[in-house]
Amino acid sequence: MPDRYIVHVDMDAFFAAVEQRDNPALLGRPVIIGADPKGGRGRGVVSTCSYEARKYGVRSAMPVSEAWRRCPGAVFLPPDLGKYSAVSEKISRIFYDFTPDIEPVSIDEAFLDITGSWRLFGSPRAACLLIKKRVKEETGLTASVGLAPTKMAAKIASDLEKPDGFVEVPAGKTREFLAPLDIGRIWGLGPKAAGVLRVKGVNTIGRLSRMNSGELAELFGKHGPELLALASGRDDREVAAAGEAKSVGNEATFDADTGDGVEIDAALLALCDKVSSRLRSDGLKGRTITLKVRLEGFVTFTRSVTIPFATNFTEIIHARIRELYGAFDRRGKKVRLLGVKVSGLVPAAVRESLFEEETDRKLEGVHKAIEQIRGKFGRGAIYRAGGRKGV
Repeated sequence: MPDRYIVHVDMDAFFAAVEQRDNPALLGRPVIIGADPKGGRGRGVVSTCSYEARKYGVRSAMPVSEAWRRCPGAVFLPPDLGKYSAVSEKISRIFYDFTPDIEPVSIDEAFLDITGSWRLFGSPRAACLLIKKRVKEETGLTASVGLAPTKMAAKIASDLEKPDGFVEVPAGKTREFLAPLDIGRIWGLGPKAAGVLRVKGVNTIGRLSRMNSGELAELFGKHGPELLALASGRDDREVAAAGEAKSVGNEATFDADTGDGVEIDAALLALCDKVSSRLRSDGLKGRTITLKVRLEGFVTFTRSVTIPFATNFTEIIHARIRELYGAFDRRGKKVRLLGVKVSGLVPAAVRESLFEEETDRKLEGVHKAIEQIRGKFGRGAIYRAGGRKGV
């Protein structure tokens, strides 16, 4: 089997870096992108922050109130997603000059498979360095790049020498590269699973690779052998082609933690309506519906259900979300954030049944009428009864 050359490109502190690029007065200062901290009483989380802010212990997904306490002298800015998306698209166009095999992971990172194209640039290493150079020259931003035979190793490599780093894992050296690294670097290994391993004295990927597959299966079920394979440097996952969304979702943070059922259901309905609208706009529908609930204290839970036929109707999504929430035990705690996501996506035009139910035809008519009104007068012109405005 020929060697694979997988590249992971990760933009450095992307949102904050764009703001610093566009406003030189921010250069060298701690910049935090996220919700308004409101003097330490703000809600929401940090989207990203500059490396100057990270010196104070600020990090992505941290409550913005905690970020303010750690670094009150930082410049706090709301995210400008339109601007960041435009920069991301420009970077994506650079990638396509190197390979058509691109898998966007998020707005600021992507995998590229250059196995079939690196010869055009001299060597895999030369191709990576040229990608970094092009990104810097054409956007004014730096990227950290990892080059490896597997996706996981490439992703880890891109994170080791940030910012503006480049790490290459030679063919045949993946296991050797991974061995001394902490198990927390394994892509997809959550803190709870890592904790189970640490109790057993397993702290490095190399130590994990020497565990018995049967023992790992007892600990993690079917994921045990997968974990052993990854730790051993075996990762056959391909770079998936761009252009296919994996999920569509939206979240909303309450201004104050709440246990009010009416307020919660209104927020859920509004989120379902927004997800439905995005799915329909993108010509998609999905089978798996996921509820996300973040409680006071920042503990987060998710619950999912997969339905027989894919949908993009608000009514069907909301019915399943209500069932999921109704079965969820808050144990008396109030809700901080709610999220709704639909995955398992297929094109909306795909027919999954020989018969189209009368109910579906009626729902389609209702949705089209709502979309026409919103298209003419704006999204705020109409919202569903019981829904929460502004979500």
